[in-house]
Amino acid sequence: MIPDRIIEQDTLKTNGTRTSVEVRLPWYRSLPASCISEFGLSVDGIAAPLESLRWTMNGKTYAPDELAGDTSEWWFPTDSVVVEGDIPLAAGDGDHQVDVDLKLYIPYIVTDHGVLRIEEHNSKTMKAVSA
Repeated sequence: MIPDRIIEQDTLKTNGTRTSVEVRLPWYRSLPASCISEFGLSVDGIAAPLESLRWTMNGKTYAPDELAGDTSEWWFPTDSVVVEGDIPLAAGDGDHQVDVDLKLYIPYIVTDHGVLRIEEHNSKTMKAVSA
């Protein structure tokens, strides 16, 4: 719904082996953690392996499969989350293309096919800084 604002500009960070970026909710209402179906991060065409992906929201860090059962934490449209994964990257070596994919369930919209699931993507170009 609001895919052009998913990635927060100038939030790309790296420690040389792990890379992170801040992400905003592409929806107008808050969603519980359990509605985050899938997410992905890639930099310069290199995707973070699924097993290395982490999602940090409200000070708690989750592996992708840990989000499904959590209804106690909520992602608010005004808050950023941090998406990170194993992508080797050096800080300060020019611009990088950052891509984030999100697949979210919208639990209060039910269609003939079940609960609405949206799939959003955003790309931004930015420099990496040291984490």
